[in-house]
Amino acid sequence: MFRYPSTRQDETVDTYFSSVVADPYRWIENDLSEETAAWVDAQNDVTFGYLRAIPFRDAIRARLETANNYVKESPPFTRGEYTYFYRNDGLQDQAVVFRTKDVMENAGVFLDPNSWSEAGTTSLDQMRFSADDTFIAYSTSEGGSDWRTIYVMDAVSGVLLSDKIENVKFSGIEWRGREGFYYSTYDKPEGSELSARTELHKLYFHRLGTSQADDELVFGGEGDPQYRYVGGYTTEDDRFLVITGANATSGNMLYVQDLDKGTDRVCLTEDESADSDVFEHHDGKLIIYTNLDAPMGRMVAVDTASPHQKNWTDLIPETSHELSVNKGAGYLFASYLVDVQTQVKQYQFDGAFVRDVSLPGVGSVSGFGARAKDKTLYFTFTNYTTASDTYRFDPQTGEAKLYRRSACAIDSTQLESKQVFYTSKDGTKVPMMICYRKGIALDGSHPTLLYGYGGFNISLEPSFNPNVASWIEMGGVYAVANLRGGGEYGKAWHDAGTQQQKQNVFDDFIAAAEYLIDEKYTCSEKLGIRGGSNGGLLVGACMTQRPELFKVALPAVGVLDMLRYHTFTSGEGWAYDYGTSAQSEAMFNYLLGYSPVHNVKAGVTYPSTLVTTADHDDRVVPAHSYKFIAELQAKHGGDNPVLIRIDVNAGHGAGMPTHKVMDLNADVYAFCFDQMGVIPIENQC
Repeated sequence: MFRYPSTRQDETVDTYFSSVVADPYRWIENDLSEETAAWVDAQNDVTFGYLRAIPFRDAIRARLETANNYVKESPPFTRGEYTYFYRNDGLQDQAVVFRTKDVMENAGVFLDPNSWSEAGTTSLDQMRFSADDTFIAYSTSEGGSDWRTIYVMDAVSGVLLSDKIENVKFSGIEWRGREGFYYSTYDKPEGSELSARTELHKLYFHRLGTSQADDELVFGGEGDPQYRYVGGYTTEDDRFLVITGANATSGNMLYVQDLDKGTDRVCLTEDESADSDVFEHHDGKLIIYTNLDAPMGRMVAVDTASPHQKNWTDLIPETSHELSVNKGAGYLFASYLVDVQTQVKQYQFDGAFVRDVSLPGVGSVSGFGARAKDKTLYFTFTNYTTASDTYRFDPQTGEAKLYRRSACAIDSTQLESKQVFYTSKDGTKVPMMICYRKGIALDGSHPTLLYGYGGFNISLEPSFNPNVASWIEMGGVYAVANLRGGGEYGKAWHDAGTQQQKQNVFDDFIAAAEYLIDEKYTCSEKLGIRGGSNGGLLVGACMTQRPELFKVALPAVGVLDMLRYHTFTSGEGWAYDYGTSAQSEAMFNYLLGYSPVHNVKAGVTYPSTLVTTADHDDRVVPAHSYKFIAELQAKHGGDNPVLIRIDVNAGHGAGMPTHKVMDLNADVYAFCFDQMGVIPIENQC
């Protein structure tokens, strides 16, 4: 039996409607207290003591370093006289921005985030050029926090200007000409900036050369509609300001203002029931993406003189496949997700079909985004066994040529992936990708990781990851289930995994695990489940509902206290997917029925568990993970270890330095192999 740190319990209770619910670990929500800090240190001492004792942990870490040690380079883009691109030489903690006036080999460093902090924990978030390419505004994150700082630089000389915008959160950087830019943020919360609730989002305009204190409040002030999420941007011709307002992560209101005429803003939509976004102003019309009356999405056009939604007319009608759109070189590129594989069609701005874009294979494609004046576009192609390659695309002829082959040294010809469709509890067919070494025997013997998310309309599309490929090379099977709650089949697929239908997501994941066992890829004693954020909730719910089905559970940065998630930072904005405990007694009871923190039962043998989180996660605060592991350690009835790994000076995941990513994956893989009783294939680690 493991000896875990002592976790104090107090007498805190909450009353929800007619029910009283104990919350004995409420004190651990205080991320500013010395007691919480001491508890974190004590938990990490136990966890890392265990991990360091795994004999092949260091070899796995070295294998991941080898797998990641290759040059990774983004597609290029032109701004002014320069061509820019991002490059990581292999093991750099952060990608570096390069630029050149001539051949790529002569490119020099423009921005190097690795020089911003000794540990590589300050990352570049966004980089936006003014309309004439003379200025650049870029935002940075420290320690993975969602709070950002915006700096401004002369794009020609590289000299940093005095402009500095602090305490920015959930924001774009959107220029109006070269005068200045729009950004969004909240009033600084009282108490901890990493856990205190944030309320109303506001849109500001910063004029170059002025103080942040003088920035103009554009939207969100007294007399304006109040929203939890507000965004603002201009059309490419700088004619219209577009404002979006939303109270949840699904659905928004849409406003436009004619900046040339100086008229008042106009509301285009009637309610927040649909997602709508202005793509461009073209020939007196606004070009808009929406899923209003079109669950799979469509493109519409409307005259700028009367842009209300009742006047929208189809430009690219809805089809039976989920639509996303990009624009470049004066064209629209419609990407369709067909059974989780990408297909792309090219259109003119008047809706005229140009061509089906020929793609290199079956997988995921992203790109085609550029300014209207650009003549050459780029896209990347990848899948679970093919590292990301970049292609140059001629929008006039439709010809695509390989621009840059990935330098990854992993031999993709030895890896295989296939898509299957399995049946969930209620009869729904769910797709899943299964990846493995070629030639494996289906004898139920393989260490397997099943990954899922199932929420927020997010689609898990095939993409290559050297860390995942290393797991497969070492003898593992890797499976990704495309659960309800995601966006793989449009809004209806998303809605089928929300609020009082959330159990569908867990049922889909459990059915995926049963399929892998039934088809002899693995067995319960060699099956692990992994997911992060909403996927951490998925793992937490499934391991408490079916603890005997899994050997290993890996909930990462998870939403695990479903009764209180909405009281932290911007959590209330997730209510579209989850509902809240304050919404109704029925919703409270539903959440209580699956909330991982509240469904750990005394005496039950739970899977070997490695909860992972980070001290600077202000998206899903680490208190979720703290309370869950405290419950597990107090009530778990078996001998399987239940541990928590708490990263320091890291956040929800974005911007995490390369060395921390490799450290985390090495620990996760070592834990899995050790608990599954499997030694990784020796010649690969």
